[in-house]
Amino acid sequence: MAAIRVLIVDDSDTVRKILSTELARDPEIQVIGSAPDAYVARDMIVQLHPDVITLDLEMPRLDGLSFLKKIMYHVPLPVIVLSSLTRAGSKLAFEALDYGAVEVMAKPSATYALSDLSVMLADRIKAAAKVKVTKLSKQRVVERQQTRQNLLTRTPSRIIAMGSSTGGTQALEAVLTVLPANSPGIIISQHMPENFTNSFAERLNGICAIEVKEAEEGDEITIGRAIIAKGNYHLVVRPKAPGRYFVSIKTGPLVCHQRPAVDVMFRSVAQTVGDKAVGVILTGMGNDGAQGMKLMHDAGAYCLAQDEKSCVVFGMPKEAIAAGGVDEILPLDQIPAAMVAAAV
Repeated sequence: MAAIRVLIVDDSDTVRKILSTELARDPEIQVIGSAPDAYVARDMIVQLHPDVITLDLEMPRLDGLSFLKKIMYHVPLPVIVLSSLTRAGSKLAFEALDYGAVEVMAKPSATYALSDLSVMLADRIKAAAKVKVTKLSKQRVVERQQTRQNLLTRTPSRIIAMGSSTGGTQALEAVLTVLPANSPGIIISQHMPENFTNSFAERLNGICAIEVKEAEEGDEITIGRAIIAKGNYHLVVRPKAPGRYFVSIKTGPLVCHQRPAVDVMFRSVAQTVGDKAVGVILTGMGNDGAQGMKLMHDAGAYCLAQDEKSCVVFGMPKEAIAAGGVDEILPLDQIPAAMVAAAV
């Protein structure tokens, strides 16, 4: 199988060299060039026809966001955005997702060891290479208010645990924005860097009927609240009182090359919540969450997986299905009603 051809676009000579060197270690990836700005990158795209582009957002002459719009209009390609770990950088990164970027990642920094970041980037590149960029248009939900009103008529008695990766920001938005205010308590692990999760939670909180927040130590899982794992921290569930639970955030080694890892969260749900939980695994590359969902299923939880057709990358759901931990496979637009129904 031919190697994935990658073009690196970044105004920092140091970053270009680091990424080129690290990615060259992976035999499935070929770095075909690097560009210091959008104009050089434009010419290289025409000449070299890359399979995937990594793109810095803060560049001279033409910023990365403007360049991304041009790419997606003229020559749609899978693009992975590399952004600084600043609040402004994370907000720009989410704008990039709106314009069709496959994934956002943090630029090399002290937060992750370079070796860990390189492995994560290589995994994202392999996932991006499989994506048809036309799938990345934002999911639109028809008659949102009516859907919310019809979803829940009884008080939920279970909590919902959701995991996702590549394409997950769009998938989670499609699910959470149709939920009514009295939805079951939800916990989420989405592969995303530190600081990005806070911006993501704030963004969703502004457009959802439920409260959406980034996890803080001791947050209670309650009706009408979704808690998103903090970037660079695993999220686990702890008992608070009979039938009541709170979240704890912790460091520790990467699991399935990820922190937060869906497997860590699902395992804690299996151990702590058991048959009072609903598991949902959405689009994403790799096998994170597969073993944890099997444990949830074996503990009596009801588990759902997104189907291949509606996934941006049918990796994590496929592995969970293969592991025998999934009760029902559904297209994305049917998951909100199914998971709420399972939680009452």
